[in-house]
Amino acid sequence: MKRSFPVIDADGHVLERDRELREFLPPQFRAMPGKREYPLFSWDGWARGALSPHKREHPDAKLWMRFLDATEIATTVLYPNDGLNIGLLRDADWAVALARAYNDWLHRDFLSVSPRFQGVALLAPQDPNEAAKELERAVRELGMVAGMLPAVLSPMRGYGLPQFDPIYVAAEKLDVPIAVHGGPAVELGLDHMPSFAGVYPLSHPFSQMQQLTSMMIHGVFERFAKLRFAFLEAGCGWVPYLADRLDESWEHRLNRWPHPTKRCPSEIMRGGNLYYACEREERTLATVAELIGARQILWASDFPHERPWEEFSGDIDTLVGRKDLPEPLSRKILFDNPCRLYKLKVEA
Repeated sequence: MKRSFPVIDADGHVLERDRELREFLPPQFRAMPGKREYPLFSWDGWARGALSPHKREHPDAKLWMRFLDATEIATTVLYPNDGLNIGLLRDADWAVALARAYNDWLHRDFLSVSPRFQGVALLAPQDPNEAAKELERAVRELGMVAGMLPAVLSPMRGYGLPQFDPIYVAAEKLDVPIAVHGGPAVELGLDHMPSFAGVYPLSHPFSQMQQLTSMMIHGVFERFAKLRFAFLEAGCGWVPYLADRLDESWEHRLNRWPHPTKRCPSEIMRGGNLYYACEREERTLATVAELIGARQILWASDFPHERPWEEFSGDIDTLVGRKDLPEPLSRKILFDNPCRLYKLKVEA
């Protein structure tokens, strides 16, 4: 389908290789001769891709470029894969070193290859002060366009807590957004599920709702009024529902909020600084755009997760061709909104 505007992928993924990341680790964290090498990131116990019936690509920069050309995507904003689990690490110094190593690796293997790759800095929430320093380094020295916090931590904590303020101070100063991205499924009350089939539909929205609620009741969105936030890989249908629930809390329990906001939550959530990634087939998409705002919805390829290459090819045309969406909405979702969120300069 011929498109009248470029397409920005607001959330693509790289698949890290431990042997490559080790090159960027400080000496004390590298493998020692004769010693066993352990995986760098911890996972949550669910087999995920190992049980997928389809083959999944493991794209390097060259294969990613071929994918962009084949799907006519102008630019992709790259997020980690294993790095989504950084919140599960218990050693703060290890998490900080691993985040830095990932960012250096992403810069060398992708960002330096083509301007069509834009990078998001992996941040270690275990040490917010170090995360703030790493965000500044990644933006100023490596040219990254945002910072990423994992939606799940172990033990679970909400990003509204004042201990995370240094990250927001740095992001606001640098004028880059903070993205909260779904990942592991621990700490969410889903351990009773007998298979990943039950975990899959719940884990990402559960974690995103917890983090947005924490940030709302602690006043993050008002205290950092210029800062942009994105909540990724949970769809967007949960957003109006949560806005209603938060409004009810604000109306009846505001005296119990740690930092009461002057504006009601739904007003803040549709105010222009909070962005939400949609799924191409979400039946509530037009309703979300009407209730929350057409200027705040993003599209993410999520490549190369879950599906083989050929199954991604029709995603954009499916979204553009939907009869239930207003004509300008697809352009906003696929181009205008990600450009505004990440401050990308892509010619229309």
